Amino acid sequence: MIHFTCDYCEGAHPEILRRLSETNYEQMAGYGEDPYCTSAKEKIRLAIQCPSAEVYFLVGGTQTNATVIDAMLPHYAGAISVDSGHIAVHEAGAIEFCGHKVITLPAQDGKLMAEALAEYLMRFYADPTWQHVAQPGMVYISYPTEWGTIYSKQELTALYAQCRKYGLPLFIDGARLGYGLAAAHDLTFVELAQLCDVFSIGGTKVGALCGEAVVFPRGNAPKNFFSIVKQHGALLAKGRLLGIQFDTLFTDNLYFRISEGAVKRAMRLREIFAAKGSPFFNDSPTNQQFPILSQEQITLLKENVAFEVWEERPDHTFLTRFATSWATPDEHLEQLEAFLG
Repeated sequence: MIHFTCDYCEGAHPEILRRLSETNYEQMAGYGEDPYCTSAKEKIRLAIQCPSAEVYFLVGGTQTNATVIDAMLPHYAGAISVDSGHIAVHEAGAIEFCGHKVITLPAQDGKLMAEALAEYLMRFYADPTWQHVAQPGMVYISYPTEWGTIYSKQELTALYAQCRKYGLPLFIDGARLGYGLAAAHDLTFVELAQLCDVFSIGGTKVGALCGEAVVFPRGNAPKNFFSIVKQHGALLAKGRLLGIQFDTLFTDNLYFRISEGAVKRAMRLREIFAAKGSPFFNDSPTNQQFPILSQEQITLLKENVAFEVWEERPDHTFLTRFATSWATPDEHLEQLEAFLG
């Protein structure tokens, strides 16, 4: 069985495993106070050209989203997200569990557009009863989106301008950040850091065993953020495990090199399905691809290939998702092509 279900089916990049093994018997302080966390933070600051950035390492993606949102929102406010956003769909109500409403807006190709945000905020504050409902307190987006799409520099700039106009911090969920930046043509890592108030760098889905880095690019972390991380169960006592992983990922551009490999293989996967006459739900440039398959194609693949079927369409075809990862070998693509006949 070959797997295209997600981008965290494998363990960790061999270089990470090597460094974890080599440093296994080193004794050092916990909770991120070790030299590897310090080194990783400095490498991230250099990568985004933000010397005053504050960087924290958390254990996973859901903990990261819940912690950041809870720390940045007043208790009466909610987070704006598109209706397909990860916090609105796939986190078991983690944000609501923390006492904050997820305020959903329609997406355009998975993205929250500046015009939609502006229209919502104008209507919200034009209503004389606005103080009786959950107030918008921040904006959350995913990069890439849940549909594999990415924001252009122009789109992100316009969205951030609306956030600043209304005093709303912008949080970019970068669980798949490497794959998004590897596919981007006009947005750099440095520019992304300039166009938000906080973002995460996903390790879990991009080469690490686990872990996410949270970055406040202008040293603008909420007061006592470290304590809030611990309250949310997102702080790892053996912080070295996260520090070593991110220090490795940000050495010799490894994070972006392996991300580029995943995107390259996703484009090859796209070519394979296109050659078989399969249409696509959208034009995703990242490691997530959404071919529309017939029942016959599903049958051909299901015994040998693991992938996700998202929905049956009115014409009885199926919307599916195939995801490559940093570890997807070329051989799996060759086998996929053979299984399709």
